[in-house]
Amino acid sequence: MTPTPFTLSVPDDAIADLRARLGRTRFPDQAPDAPWTYGADLGYMKALVDDWRDRFDWRAQEAALNAWPQFKVRMPDVDLHYIRAEGKGPSPMPLLLMHGWPGSIFEFIDILPRLTDPARFGGDPSDAFTVIAPSLPGYGLSFTPGQKRFSIEDIAACFASLMVDVLGYERYGAQGGDYGAFTASRLGYAHPRNLIGIHINMITIRRDLPPPPNPTEEEARYFEELAAWTREETAYQAIQGTKPQTLAYGLTDSPAGLAAWIAEKFRTWTDNDGTIESAVSRDHMLADISLYWFTGAIGSSFWPYYARLHAGWPIPTEGQIHVPTGYCAFPKEIIRPPRSLAEATYKNIRRWTPMPKGGHFAAMEQPEALAREIQAFFRPLRNG
Repeated sequence: MTPTPFTLSVPDDAIADLRARLGRTRFPDQAPDAPWTYGADLGYMKALVDDWRDRFDWRAQEAALNAWPQFKVRMPDVDLHYIRAEGKGPSPMPLLLMHGWPGSIFEFIDILPRLTDPARFGGDPSDAFTVIAPSLPGYGLSFTPGQKRFSIEDIAACFASLMVDVLGYERYGAQGGDYGAFTASRLGYAHPRNLIGIHINMITIRRDLPPPPNPTEEEARYFEELAAWTREETAYQAIQGTKPQTLAYGLTDSPAGLAAWIAEKFRTWTDNDGTIESAVSRDHMLADISLYWFTGAIGSSFWPYYARLHAGWPIPTEGQIHVPTGYCAFPKEIIRPPRSLAEATYKNIRRWTPMPKGGHFAAMEQPEALAREIQAFFRPLRNG
């Protein structure tokens, strides 16, 4: 398991093919109600497709990613891609930084310099991290056609081996949102001796448990929000968790279909004013969508949903996580359990911070605020 340097370079003919396909997009009509009522808005999607075809500069995004040292290493069942960004400080702490779905390694372009070189942003160099940011197995640059599909349990085992067996970090921190938060939590449960702590921006407690007999006001609010979200916002989980292969045909063949599937999540899950771009730049979103397109990895990225639906929750029902835990409570996160419920699983919460603004894609939406919270959480743990 010897890492080799990696540089991303999409062939010119693949970019030309994408533009040609975008130029032949066959759009549906739209029901005569308010935009976005039933999913991705037709007017927005026509403008996004035109922008992707005619203005978006993939090479600029590729260069931004290639500015960071990247590697691939042959792990069991996957050629794993990761960034290894060395910290600039007296004793940088190793930090495993993990994205989720429908995110990618592009989520971290703006937060990486803040974590690796805090002094550049007016911070303390003692807070520096050496960041290991992998593409999740089955996602983006950690995908090859026909490879094994990975559950969260598999991803956590793979990353534990990467950090300890490949990179030699006996102790490290882990941070993530979405499936990155699931993976950090699984690492804290299954590999606690190697974890300095975990920091997450989504709480991953089970969502099928009944309310307590006498819920507090905050608990009642959570279950009301959970019921509404389950009713209106989980259709994607049902199809990705039951028929991922069927959905993959449409999204692998149609870039417009892929863009609609992902862009709708950016609009629904970010802290925006009605337009995606008020929370996340269009170029950042298109870089993420483009990586799914060029790698053909959208189908395999569904697999954690299938595994979770058919094999169970990554943390067993009675399982507990005892490693130090920090949490950023962003106001527009898709699921926001109160601390009283989270503490049944996370038994060692050291920091719980309500954030003034931000949503599901926190590293893209609020990189400065998230970086400060990660630094603050790990600061007292560095010498422990």
